[in-house]
Amino acid sequence: MASVSISAESNGSAVCTLLRIAALSTAMVAFVFTLNNYLIFWQGWPGLANLFSHLGWFGAEPLRKALDGSAVSLGFLQLALYAIAVVAVVLYTVRRPNATLTIDADLLAGMAAYIARAAFWMVLLVGMADMVISFLRVEGALASVFGDHLTTQLGRATYRGTYVHFPLVVVSMIIAWFSKSLGFTWLALLIVLAEFQIVLARFIFSYEQAFMGDLVRFWYAALFLFASAYTLLEEGHVRVDILYAGMAERKKAWTNVIGSALLGVPLCWVIMVSGMWDKSNLINAPLLSFEVTQSGYGLYVKYLMAGFLLVYALTMLTQFLGYILRNAAVLARDADARPVGGHATP
Repeated sequence: MASVSISAESNGSAVCTLLRIAALSTAMVAFVFTLNNYLIFWQGWPGLANLFSHLGWFGAEPLRKALDGSAVSLGFLQLALYAIAVVAVVLYTVRRPNATLTIDADLLAGMAAYIARAAFWMVLLVGMADMVISFLRVEGALASVFGDHLTTQLGRATYRGTYVHFPLVVVSMIIAWFSKSLGFTWLALLIVLAEFQIVLARFIFSYEQAFMGDLVRFWYAALFLFASAYTLLEEGHVRVDILYAGMAERKKAWTNVIGSALLGVPLCWVIMVSGMWDKSNLINAPLLSFEVTQSGYGLYVKYLMAGFLLVYALTMLTQFLGYILRNAAVLARDADARPVGGHATP
């Protein structure tokens, strides 16, 4: 009986290890996919599709124009990034045999939280900076502050995005590393204040500009998409509940694992692949062209709103994977398993 018990425990541990590797590898592959998307469409790297076509792998037809040696090398490097990510996860998991499903679930939740925090600071800083520039531009005061040449440059979406927005994105990532507050409550308050100042300016001072409404839409879209992963962690999403509430804890866990694996994770991949497979797709096209609104004096942030979909997909994918591990911990009866929506002890 003792040997049977030990064998069952060993098999259960092996299954948990494989599940941890699968979840962490999926998250890392998603990050590498995003990095490769940047390398392909912003830096001119060939990508795996062109590499496979050039080599004739998997029945792919050769390209009309063959890749040169350096391009082939870059393509193999992009392929190696996926392998390195998976191998790194395997080594990371194997060298932590005592780590539990809940620990890795918290790790994935931390990744999603960091991305959401960085995105929050990005929309805050970029929104405020772009609003000031647009206000000065529409009032004809931009030249007196920055000079004629810089005023002309700031009127170009590519220049403003490259030299104003992107540096603020880097600053946001640094702030998010040190600041652990998600800030969604503050973002909601800022949306209310931005809408209030529109009403105040319109009905009291008879003043309204396009950038004012753009700022509200920019922040509201961010709140709606960035807070989704955090809401999932807190069990705050509205659940169409017919049977779930009356289920036992283990049945709830099975429902969450199966639902996340079959519906949640594939949905996030569909968003990323369909939005980033080609330069004309929904996410890539606005980002590559620095797309702006039709109103010439509005905010120059419409292209970033397309990027919100990528942030949404990455954070939700990472959170769904953590959700799977957290519920699997309940099924595995881990000592540190806690109800979904519970928090790690600070």
